[in-house]
Amino acid sequence: MHDDYAEPIFKGWAKPGPVPPGALGHGPTLEPGETLDAISGYFRLFQLAKGHRFSTDDVLTAWFGATCCPTAQSVLDLGSGIGAVGMIAAWRLPGARFVTVEAQSESVRLAKKSACWNGIDGRYEIRHGDFRDPSVLHPEEKFDLILGSPPYFTPGSGVTGDHPQKIDCRFEMRGDISDYCATATPHLARGGTFVCVFPVNPAAQKNRVETAASNAGLSIIRWRPVILRQPDPPLLGLFCLMNSCDVPENVRKSPWVEPPLIIRTSTGAVHPEYSVVKLSFGFPP
Repeated sequence: MHDDYAEPIFKGWAKPGPVPPGALGHGPTLEPGETLDAISGYFRLFQLAKGHRFSTDDVLTAWFGATCCPTAQSVLDLGSGIGAVGMIAAWRLPGARFVTVEAQSESVRLAKKSACWNGIDGRYEIRHGDFRDPSVLHPEEKFDLILGSPPYFTPGSGVTGDHPQKIDCRFEMRGDISDYCATATPHLARGGTFVCVFPVNPAAQKNRVETAASNAGLSIIRWRPVILRQPDPPLLGLFCLMNSCDVPENVRKSPWVEPPLIIRTSTGAVHPEYSVVKLSFGFPP
């Protein structure tokens, strides 16, 4: 997602939004081993060339969250990593105040650079800590929208990767989906939504989301399967949850299941709907 700040990527399309300080040469600069990559419109993200890098999962979480709660004024991003989910959401919700929580110091450092480059550090607070630690979030703090892109795998269940930053992003070293749900519940404002991404294949993974939500007093009100490439079955699910006390019984029993979102067709081309999704967070098809 590298591009040129000065020119549209193709004729007839221009990056939306105001030009942030970094694009004008007033932001942080690259250090050895880092890259600066496009994330939404003019927004950029500092990443390690050989560390954890943002993925489609992050993009979809931010997009679905802003879609489910387009009027959010306060947003919490749990396990925020290098800031991919939060930065995209901040671009789509320009009037919202953000609090993000991340335990890895290197990821926090990169996220702070990105927030400064994008000119949002005045409304984008990055806290260094484990969100399971009760001292990180005050009990009275409430948010309209909470976002989470949790790790998917238990320790030892797969290849850990060649960089320590990747391990915590892929494996449940500091909590799992149940911890995300348990942390989200007491910090949701009345009528607030918690949006997360999680595997739905195999079915046992989807069951983990449902169990975690139920145990935390949350109800899934809508979710959308994600097919990465046709004709494969859905691999991921985007989930929108609310405090069960805010949800009517009929919705609790039968959440709305949206049609699958297809990323690529069987030929490898970007699916038309995902092209529209990309436009909505500042990228041409």
